[in-house]
Amino acid sequence: MNDLATFAPRLIAWHSRHGRHDLPWQQTRDPYRIWLSEIMLQQTQVSTATPYYLRFLERFPDIATLAATAPPEVLEYWAGLGYYARARNLHRCAQILVAEHGGSFPESAERIAELPGIGRSTAAAIAAFAFGQRGAILDGNVKRVLTRVFGIEGFPGKPAIERTLWALAESLLPADNIESYTQGIMDLGATLCTRGRPDCANCPMRGLCIAERDGRQAELPTPKPAKPLPERESIVTVFTDGERILLERRPETGIWGGLLALPEGTPEALAPGLGLLPGASEALPELKHTFTHFRLTLRPIRCAVKASHHTAEDSARGLLWLDRSQLRTAALPAPIRKLLLALPQARR
Repeated sequence: MNDLATFAPRLIAWHSRHGRHDLPWQQTRDPYRIWLSEIMLQQTQVSTATPYYLRFLERFPDIATLAATAPPEVLEYWAGLGYYARARNLHRCAQILVAEHGGSFPESAERIAELPGIGRSTAAAIAAFAFGQRGAILDGNVKRVLTRVFGIEGFPGKPAIERTLWALAESLLPADNIESYTQGIMDLGATLCTRGRPDCANCPMRGLCIAERDGRQAELPTPKPAKPLPERESIVTVFTDGERILLERRPETGIWGGLLALPEGTPEALAPGLGLLPGASEALPELKHTFTHFRLTLRPIRCAVKASHHTAEDSARGLLWLDRSQLRTAALPAPIRKLLLALPQARR
């Protein structure tokens, strides 16, 4: 057999002996559970995603329950995983499935890919694991495996290189055992053909892999051309009466969309519009957080205010007074939660 023909048999045989078979979203044909796992595993490692997956399923056991829930509560169960557009698309997708598909997934990868937040690769994975459909996937792990094994140069995010990888991925598909093949290529990239320390000695592609043969594991895949991240700064105010903290709901679009965050601005600028009388204030240590496209420096200021009762007007404006005891479970961005949990009890 030529190199292309040996790839799938090697992978399937390796997966049967050494692949992962006991993850909580395996051993099921339920497309909802498979879909949820695939979305959570985008940009997130298995060890991090697993407890979120189990907690999310306990609260939202099926598509109908998820669709019927208000977005803020969905975000509460996602808070800490990051890339919050995934959660918003998950909710929108559930609503479309209920409204247009009777609460069930379509069975073809092409139709699945039309749903919000589901691209070509994720759709193929859902179709393979839920319906046994034959189709190629091309996530980050798969790109790393293919570029190394077949010596493909060029940043995989470039359209021309990505087209080459898709064509290669399609050509490697086996005639059967698509579930084992699909899980196997994911597992290979996640456990052996890793970014930093690939375990070439135990890889089923040893003797076939061009990167291993030529000692080019560190060069492939070709890294993205480096560009300095833009820097942004923002002043935020921690209004507190000693027991509660004032938060506001972020717009649905933009960073931390739909989550609770601290009001942006100084106490003096914000207080009049919020109907608050600012007391003593103090600067807190700055907080740096790196997003995909920029680096943000938050400069928080804690400001004491008198106790304020939550009103209907506050709700309409997206404002919420949160007890300190609620900080661990509220729909807060991880850096904001970390900042607030580190605050000592404020002096009144």
